[in-house]
Amino acid sequence: ALEKCPVPVVAAIQGHCIGAGVDLITAADIRICDTSAKFSVREVKLGLAADVGVLQRLPKVVGHSSRIRELCFTGEDFDAHEAYRIGLVSRVCENSQMLLNTAIEIGQKIVRNSPVAVVGTKQNLLYSRDHSVEDGLDMIATHNSGALMTNDIMLSFMNKQNQSPDNFTRLLPRSKL
Repeated sequence: ALEKCPVPVVAAIQGHCIGAGVDLITAADIRICDTSAKFSVREVKLGLAADVGVLQRLPKVVGHSSRIRELCFTGEDFDAHEAYRIGLVSRVCENSQMLLNTAIEIGQKIVRNSPVAVVGTKQNLLYSRDHSVEDGLDMIATHNSGALMTNDIMLSFMNKQNQSPDNFTRLLPRSKL
């Protein structure tokens, strides 16, 4: 699944994002759209309960509000501003070019940080979504004990002067063990 990607995923949404499209973007880490975006959890109008993850992820992404339940039960469309209001997207851009530029800008800000810290942050955000605060704190303590063995903290301070991401510890390929 998209949410299992070890690095942050930025979804830039333009135009219609319906059914499986909403399933897909709820697995992304950051969601932004332009004013043309229209969303719908439409499966209910087809006689189905959505089955690719939106019913499981959407309430965790935006909360178990009455509005989310209404949108899932009715299959009604909602626009970019409603998506922003309920927290499905973090930004609404005026047009597609601004959307693309904003997505690239977010990615550039992320890559200026330690890959070890970014991956650890993503892993802990996902883990903490489904576990207690105490369990999340235990997991991040374990992660940070390994991260402290890199030079990334010192490099982060040094990189504030030159904004160069090239000095950070490289991530090892993920093991299949």
